[in-house]
Amino acid sequence: MLEMRPDCERCGSDLPANAHGAFICSFECTFCAECADSLDERCPNCGGELTDRPTRTGERLKANPAGTKRYFPG
Repeated sequence: MLEMRPDCERCGSDLPANAHGAFICSFECTFCAECADSLDERCPNCGGELTDRPTRTGERLKANPAGTKRYFPG
């Protein structure tokens, strides 16, 4: 199951699990759409492709909440 990280690792913007606009690589490094675009959809950590992260909503989100550990180094 995806960790659903709560923030962009590059700019720190919030990325709720139930909203579109998050991009992840195969290691779940997580970036907002603007940062993913400026990175040319390549993860700066592993070099992998950044793709749309699926959303998690409703009862699934309640039963399996998103992660709370923030990854922005700021």
